[in-house]
Amino acid sequence: MAFPDRIERVVELAHPPAAVWAALTTAEGLGGWFGNEATIDLRPGGSARMTWTDGASASMRVERVEEPRIFGFTWHIYGLPEEDPRRTYVEFTLEPDVGGTRLTVVESGFAQLPDDAHDKAFGGNTQGWASELGELVAYLDAA
Repeated sequence: MAFPDRIERVVELAHPPAAVWAALTTAEGLGGWFGNEATIDLRPGGSARMTWTDGASASMRVERVEEPRIFGFTWHIYGLPEEDPRRTYVEFTLEPDVGGTRLTVVESGFAQLPDDAHDKAFGGNTQGWASELGELVAYLDAA
């Protein structure tokens, strides 16, 4: 049986692409909606890290930067041990739209997992993106 390999979300944002790009690719932006604090070296091969006040953290490797349209990174798969080398790839695509920006987020790489790990990671990240994208909207609206 084939598992879903990707989560895809599209959000219409009432903000110009430059504002959305900054929210996605700067430490200030990422720390404002995706974590509580962030660092980022915005270049392919660069690293990024987000931390939360509860002690959780996420490390990413920047894979793709095509300003102001595409930003992609890989990160640890939710539910797997920290030492597991498998990663998923997350890509944000920004398109100017009449009302601001159309943002498409795709996370792929879940099909590499066995049943139990797939269910936990895919389900957790599906819920996670719904929550985080809501936070992105709130962050941009508050700016």
